[in-house]
Amino acid sequence: MMFNFNNFGQIQIDREIHQHDIVLNDKTVERRQKKKSKPLRAQFGHTPLGPQENIPWDCRELVIGTGYYGRLPITEEVIHEAEQRGITLKIMKTVEACKYLSESTTDANAVLHVTC
Repeated sequence: MMFNFNNFGQIQIDREIHQHDIVLNDKTVERRQKKKSKPLRAQFGHTPLGPQENIPWDCRELVIGTGYYGRLPITEEVIHEAEQRGITLKIMKTVEACKYLSESTTDANAVLHVTC
């Protein structure tokens, strides 16, 4: 799969453009269900990646794209859950995550934030 994040607010995966955060689960693209983390917004100043979301845990490596400026907060619960499951987290700005996923030979899953 080819990932391209050149424009704030949208990501291109192969030939399809998405204007919302996405979850890559076993090479299937889904919309991120961030509404489940909205109650945590006041605590973080931004809706974080929280444990109640549709995080694709069935993997050995999970790539988290933290947005154009790298501002997506990630809760400690998500980090702890990954550790408990033996999953390697790769946390980076979304542009770097897209480059990594495009070049990677692993079957990593991902959560990619498309704005800040």
